[in-house]
Amino acid sequence: MIQNAHKKIDPSIFHEPDVTPELGQEYGLSPEEYQKILAILERTPTHTELGIFSVMWSEHCSYKTSRLHLKKLPTSAPWVIQGPGENAGVVDIGDGQAAIFKMESHNHPSYIEPYQGAATGVGGIMRDVFTMGARPVANLNALRFGEPSHPKTRHLISGVVAGIAGYGNCMGVPTVGGETQFDKSYNGNILVNAMTVGIADQDNIFYARGAVPGQPVVYVGSKTGRDGIHGATMASAEFDDAAEEKRPTVQVGDPFTEKLLLEACLELMQKDVIVSIQDMGAAGLTSSSVEIADKGAIGVHLDLDQVPQREPLMTPYEIMLSESQERMLMILKPGREDEARAIFEKWDLDFAVIGTTTTERTLKLDMYGKTWCNIPVPPLVDEAPVYDRPMKEYTIPRCAMLDTLSQKDSSPDRILADLKSLMESPNMASKRWIWEQYDSLVMGQTKASSGIARTQSGRAADAAIVKVDGSEKALALSSDCNPHYCYADPYEGGKQVVAESYRNLCATGAKPLAVTNNLNFGNPERPEIMFQLVKCLEGMTEACKALDYPVVSGNVSLYNETNGKGILPTPVIGGVGLIADIRYSMDMAFKNDGETLFLIGADAEEDTGHLGQSLYLRELYHLREQEAGLPPSVNLQQERLHGNIIRELIEDNMISSCHDVSDGGILCALAEMALAGETGCTVSVHRSAPFWFGEDQARYLITTNKPLKIKEKMLKDNIPFVELGHTGGQSLNLPHCAPLSLIDLRSWHEGWLKAYME
Repeated sequence: MIQNAHKKIDPSIFHEPDVTPELGQEYGLSPEEYQKILAILERTPTHTELGIFSVMWSEHCSYKTSRLHLKKLPTSAPWVIQGPGENAGVVDIGDGQAAIFKMESHNHPSYIEPYQGAATGVGGIMRDVFTMGARPVANLNALRFGEPSHPKTRHLISGVVAGIAGYGNCMGVPTVGGETQFDKSYNGNILVNAMTVGIADQDNIFYARGAVPGQPVVYVGSKTGRDGIHGATMASAEFDDAAEEKRPTVQVGDPFTEKLLLEACLELMQKDVIVSIQDMGAAGLTSSSVEIADKGAIGVHLDLDQVPQREPLMTPYEIMLSESQERMLMILKPGREDEARAIFEKWDLDFAVIGTTTTERTLKLDMYGKTWCNIPVPPLVDEAPVYDRPMKEYTIPRCAMLDTLSQKDSSPDRILADLKSLMESPNMASKRWIWEQYDSLVMGQTKASSGIARTQSGRAADAAIVKVDGSEKALALSSDCNPHYCYADPYEGGKQVVAESYRNLCATGAKPLAVTNNLNFGNPERPEIMFQLVKCLEGMTEACKALDYPVVSGNVSLYNETNGKGILPTPVIGGVGLIADIRYSMDMAFKNDGETLFLIGADAEEDTGHLGQSLYLRELYHLREQEAGLPPSVNLQQERLHGNIIRELIEDNMISSCHDVSDGGILCALAEMALAGETGCTVSVHRSAPFWFGEDQARYLITTNKPLKIKEKMLKDNIPFVELGHTGGQSLNLPHCAPLSLIDLRSWHEGWLKAYME
């Protein structure tokens, strides 16, 4: 093997660069951070040591800008087994089982190399989950691309979608939900956020903590190459016109090897062999070894000659900073190495004992007969910089057009024409072209997918529904964010992201349990970006507390900018809920003719709606965020009350479909329900465009064959509602207007993306 061939090489043949403040700055360290390293070591670091400090103190690994503010988030609840701080979050789902989940970004790599960037993002998040002993059961993704007219957008969509499909499908894990949006702000920085959910037994969960001195450090999986070096540092800086030159920092994935690694790890986890385990993700062997050492309050001494290498003459710097994929670091019980080795060799994977844990809390690296690194672990972690960056508040003026919209043509014909325009607009149009490339049914437990006609599952719901094998339970899973709201009012937008996730789970009948978040923002050194980050987090904190919806894992992705132009603030929420009995799960499809259609959360006499920052204003009137006014406010008490009522209606078998009102407002939601069920409806109330297209919060559409009981319950619980009409036929009917056939509606809705990509 290559790693054993270099032991007699003279280390003097490697000419490493001189370590200077300028080199530190090139590696992303500020002059002050470089001086801090000198003070910690009381000497100049070696090139390898400088590289290790640079990645561990990068924004991507140390959260040096966001750490102060992340502490505000609620992270505990009686059902939370593990909150932030491990590879993924863990929640109790009953019967001795746990759901383990996390969301992470692979934004910068996916822009530079869309196929491999997206593929390795999926592979990395799956490793975070099965590292903890869970078998992945579902993948989701949240994608943001630039405007369709941009010359790179079509290429990026094609590569990203192929990468997600190529990796997830090969792993045999269904992709069941997510979202895709387009906006000019993502022209130079697309977002690729990947989420994985797994199931494990609560008595067989594995953590990075727990190692003690005198235990073997074991490397398993693929060999180490030179791909991905300084990937974490690259992900912690904004782009410029030379972004394409960073292609070598993008990792290369192999889903077939990861499938073998998954099965080998889960097989070994059935034996009492593993003490602690850590995925080699960002910063590779550096972060995994440092995290295990830090959480165990121990040291790690590695013999890098023993690391499996796929390229000759690799230096310790390259080995420690490589982000080659499909690798794990384990601490095993002494004397059990051969037992573990046999399992990994059976799966045709590399297995190597590369070091030992020590009492002295240092990271010591030997190779070619020389010590290349000997640095204390505690300051590498505890003294990583923490910044309280300045903020600059801004406000968005009220939309001048709102005063005149109610006086514009609100005839049924005009409203139907507006509906057509919205349903075929890029941000509302069906993403069938994308979702047909993902296998959503592998494993056989997908009972509904989030969205319209996304998969072959036969059911479309506000959240994906995945049955827990061997039980009647199911998990409801969603991914949500409205970046336009978060830009116009970061605090209210942060609340809305959580509330939207909460509604999507409640609409399936699930009790919302917890969230993972992926906080995507621009350059935090700009005070207005820092204002967005802090206020979004404060809004999310308030909503999570009010809804008993804690944050158990997450990721922060900053510096999503190119040449000083940042993305819209995009704090994505991945929600997980529990359906105790899948027989009482709910989807959005109209089921039967003659059922009564209700809007829950609006007064019967109301003929207004909140259009600020709405899809209606952005698509039909082409208003940018600065022109489109403030987003809808979020009443968290109403969200909780209405969500509870919806879950009660589902549990009591009183409704046949449910869909929350969000982008595009009430009429777009009705159109989605009709398309999902291939059954039309007749609306019997006449209202204005703001009512039909407003995006007011805490609202649901339901159908029922028990209208009197629904009215009685709503009146008893003081819940506002509107009886809109009834289901039936093959068209969408408004008063005094020609019917809109579902065939035409589907053609508009599904035609845009397919035509754009082909």
